[in-house]
Amino acid sequence: MEAAADEEKPLIHHLSPQDDGLEHTSDGTVDINKQPARRRSTGNWRACYFILGAEFTEGICFFGIQKNLVTYLTSVLHESNVDAARNVSTWIGSCFFTPLIGAFLADTYWGRYRAIVVFLSVYTVGMLVMTLSASIPVLMPSLSTSEIQRAMVYLGLYLVALGTGGIKPCTSALGADQFDTADPVERVTKGSFFNWYYFLINVGSLLSTTVLVWVQDNVGWGVGYAIPMVLMGFGLVVFVSGRKVYRYKKLGGSPLKRLSQVVVAAARNYRLKLPDDGSAPLHEEELSPSQVNCSTERTSQFRFLDRAAIVVPPSSGKAVETMDPWRTCTVSQVEELKMLLRMCPVWASLLFFFAVTAQMSSTLIEQGMAMDNRVSRFTVPPASLSTFDILAVAAFIPIYDLVLVPLVRRATGRDRGLSQLQRLGVGLALSVLAMAYSASVEMRRLKVARAGRSVNIMWQTPSYVVLGVAEVFTSVGIMEFFYDESPETMKSMGAALAQLAISAGNYLNSAVLGVVASATGRGGAPGWIPDDLNEGHLDYFFWMMAGLSVLNLLMFIYFSLRYKG
Repeated sequence: MEAAADEEKPLIHHLSPQDDGLEHTSDGTVDINKQPARRRSTGNWRACYFILGAEFTEGICFFGIQKNLVTYLTSVLHESNVDAARNVSTWIGSCFFTPLIGAFLADTYWGRYRAIVVFLSVYTVGMLVMTLSASIPVLMPSLSTSEIQRAMVYLGLYLVALGTGGIKPCTSALGADQFDTADPVERVTKGSFFNWYYFLINVGSLLSTTVLVWVQDNVGWGVGYAIPMVLMGFGLVVFVSGRKVYRYKKLGGSPLKRLSQVVVAAARNYRLKLPDDGSAPLHEEELSPSQVNCSTERTSQFRFLDRAAIVVPPSSGKAVETMDPWRTCTVSQVEELKMLLRMCPVWASLLFFFAVTAQMSSTLIEQGMAMDNRVSRFTVPPASLSTFDILAVAAFIPIYDLVLVPLVRRATGRDRGLSQLQRLGVGLALSVLAMAYSASVEMRRLKVARAGRSVNIMWQTPSYVVLGVAEVFTSVGIMEFFYDESPETMKSMGAALAQLAISAGNYLNSAVLGVVASATGRGGAPGWIPDDLNEGHLDYFFWMMAGLSVLNLLMFIYFSLRYKG
């Protein structure tokens, strides 16, 4: 309930982070020397500039590979279109799955700073391998298109996938760690950090889509991969140079082990009865002064799990301090598992949003290929329409952060203007509008096509713009939500869950497309999405996605109203 209470606190404008008379932070963070972090010399934006710089270079590298990878696999490795598309999808899915590995190592063994340094190094090696593989035709023509080159390409790709898996969840979490949530000003600033974090990711995507793709197509793949490789090395140097001003969270042990102990202990103690008044003798560890502010109150939801914390009298004279952790857990451990369980319905209701945004790399491009792509004297590639999505994000984030939040704050009295769940809901509602608009455009395109004419591709622009604005609300909101609502010992894991939602949403989109193709293409029928869209009904598919998005929005509203942070 503490997080929910923070949401309702009005912003105290007359306080600065140092005006409360405290020299050190109140959240238990430490400096590089493991001493309590000083407010004046550590954290805040002075530290975030280094972190955002590292994430910016990572974004350029990631999108510099992703945006043109299918072209590289077909033109250089001579893979078929089907194989190349499947390999690209598998690689992207891996990039958003590996954050679970990086988050686990960061929360359990290394800490976020060390994890970022290690994975940035792995990322840089991966980019080096990619650059060498692309340079083989020039350096060693005899090995061109050989299995050696192919092996090097995929070695580099999956080193990059592993590297990005350690960076994505840790940079956002480490950046948020630089703000003391007990301070009213720093708490608001942390919300701005997530906005600008996502802004820089999209700026990196824009530079990759325009500059790097042009270099790869017109100068050469070796140079096209060497540029981001050098940038990644520079980002590593920048990140390490800020180590003295970072605030560091103390490790809380293996999060998966702690959660597993609760499940096992609750099952072993299922015969023990919890008093109705909730006054059972439950086990709790002693807290240090720095941990008191972060302690977790006992809640009544999922009461079965409280059995894991019932103090079982020792059978052989063992002291409480030597209790078996697989038989008796602490209240904090139990509440950590409850936190994750409460977030699960919200997480599940966000998957369909990312299935909708996945249309920008699939059905919307196919729709654009069936339209007139001439704009004045220029020919616009259908895939280039995604630039409007990137521009919408880049333009709307400053508007949201500098204009919309202060306006809404005056009306609601909340620090962030909108609550986190409200922000997520707005993005889900906008995704409905985007799919409905795309369906109406397709209906018009089919009508005009029957008359022998075509619709200009620029009619797709509003879809990309609306989806871009929706990302500002939901894609940014999900990162902030999972960081704030995750247990203190699992902040990186919370960020990884946000990344996993993107991965699962893309896999969900693939499944939906497969079901639609199978269900509508029976008996020789062209189906909704045939090779010749003029013979199909892509508009039906978009209407279906809009309808399912409405149902998903209603489900989200139901779960958000019941959610207790």
